[in-house]
Amino acid sequence: MASYHRRVSATGPTILVVDDDAKIVRLVRTYLERAGYRVAEAADGSSALGAVTRERPALIVLDIMLPEIDGLSVLRALRRTSRTPVIVLSARGTVGDRIEGLEVGADDYLPKPFSPAELVVRVKRVLERSADRDARPEVLRHGGLTLDADRHEVTVDGRSVSLTAAEFRLLQTLLEAGGRVLSRDQLMDAVYGIDDVVLDRTIDVHIGRLRDKLGDDAAAPRFVSTIRGVGYRVAPLPAESGS
Repeated sequence: MASYHRRVSATGPTILVVDDDAKIVRLVRTYLERAGYRVAEAADGSSALGAVTRERPALIVLDIMLPEIDGLSVLRALRRTSRTPVIVLSARGTVGDRIEGLEVGADDYLPKPFSPAELVVRVKRVLERSADRDARPEVLRHGGLTLDADRHEVTVDGRSVSLTAAEFRLLQTLLEAGGRVLSRDQLMDAVYGIDDVVLDRTIDVHIGRLRDKLGDDAAAPRFVSTIRGVGYRVAPLPAESGS
């Protein structure tokens, strides 16, 4: 199928809808325009990446099964340079598919068939969450750890640390909590947006991987402490521990 790119004039933020099914695009466009959004369209991965550059959308609704470049590859490419919110809209709706999409960097995941009215609600919610995130400090520090949200970079004692999108959001959430203990449910909601797709103990697995990458020791943590039976928090700095 030939690629296409189209923009419809409206007054609100621009939403880029990426799907090779023209009927779905028309349906989504109709509901989004009724809600006051401007809509740009793309039918394959390569034209989607071009549209992101041209349109600078506030949010992207992204199908996974696209011609040329699949949706997950588009998302990975996007996450190397951008924090633009992404809602995946896909027929691949198993728990594993949804977790994969969220871990690659999606902000939400809505399986097909879907309710277009629900999609509009999710768009509003993700945009609100994104605005709240953008209002937070771009650079967070804790001991020898630095997290730069704008650059999506983490360093420990000057050493660059490569994190998945889910691990990055998890660490950012803990740092932003400022020492408050966060439950697994709170962390799942922060990392995945919706907690009903996450398997039990998924957060524990992420914490373990995060500690490994940060060079942290669960028995004597520098960065992430376990509060048994409750959840996790950033580890107290030495001065705090001695107080």
